[in-house]
Amino acid sequence: MGRENSVSDKNHNDTQPLLKIGDVARLVGVSPSVIRSWESLGLTRPQRTASKYRLYSAEDVSLLKRARYLRRVRGLNAHAIVELMKREGVLAGPQDGTAGALGGHLRKLRSRKGFSLAQVARAVGISVGFLSALERSRMTASVGTLRKLTRFYKTNILDFFDAAESGSPLVSPAKRKVLHAGEGVTMELLAWGNTVMEPHLFRIAPDAGSGESYSHEGEEFLHVLQGELEIALNGQQYHLQQGDSFYFESATPHQWKNPGKKETRVIWINTPPTF
Repeated sequence: MGRENSVSDKNHNDTQPLLKIGDVARLVGVSPSVIRSWESLGLTRPQRTASKYRLYSAEDVSLLKRARYLRRVRGLNAHAIVELMKREGVLAGPQDGTAGALGGHLRKLRSRKGFSLAQVARAVGISVGFLSALERSRMTASVGTLRKLTRFYKTNILDFFDAAESGSPLVSPAKRKVLHAGEGVTMELLAWGNTVMEPHLFRIAPDAGSGESYSHEGEEFLHVLQGELEIALNGQQYHLQQGDSFYFESATPHQWKNPGKKETRVIWINTPPTF
C-alpha cells in the first residue's frame, strides 16, 4: 500500500474508529485512486489529520459501498452516482460549494435587483416553488432554464461557475470549475478569464439533455468525444456520434439530449462567452 495507508496518525475519535484509505479500499472493493476520484465529486468528505492524511468514518464507508453497487450492478458512472445519491437524500450537495454557490448567487442576484420570487418565476416561466428550491440548492436547473435566468438577470453562465478571477493558461482536470445543469448534465469549464471563447466539457447521462429549446447570441462548435447526441435546430434533427463535429449560430433555437445508453462527452465551445 501507499504511504498514506502506512503512516500512523493518532485517532482522536474514541467512540468510532476512523479508517485509512487502504483499509477502506479493501472493505469497499475499489482502489484508493477510485475513492480519491469520488471524493473530488463530493461523494465522501474524509477528515484530515495534522499531516493531511485521510481518515474515513463508518458513514463514509457506507456511502462508498452504495457507490460501488451503483457502478457495478447498475453501470452508472461517477457523476450519475453522485446525482442519484443526492436525489435519494443520502448525499448532501457538494461541500466545495458548487451547488450552494449557484443557489446563493441566484438569491443574491434577485435580492440585489429587488425582485420577489414570484416576479422572477413569472418572467422566466418556472414555478415559485422551483425557483425557491434552486435558491436553496435543493434542485438543479437545466441548461435551458439557466439560460433564461442569465438573460433575465442580464448576466452570463460564467458567473454561475464563480469564474471571475483570471484563469491560468493551464487547467488540470482537478482545477476545472464544475456546474451541475439539471439532472444528468455536468458542465466542466476548461478555461476562463479574459477569453474570447467559452470552452466546456459536457458530460450527459442517458436521456438527459438541455430541457427546453433556447437561444442566445454568438456561435457554437462541438465535438463528440464519446457516445451520441441528438440536437434540434429550429425543429430539424441531427444525430451526432463519436467523432462528429457540429457548428451553428447560437441565435438559432436549439435543444439537445443524449439518446444513447451510455454517458455522452462533448467538447462544447461558445464564442463570445455570453452563454
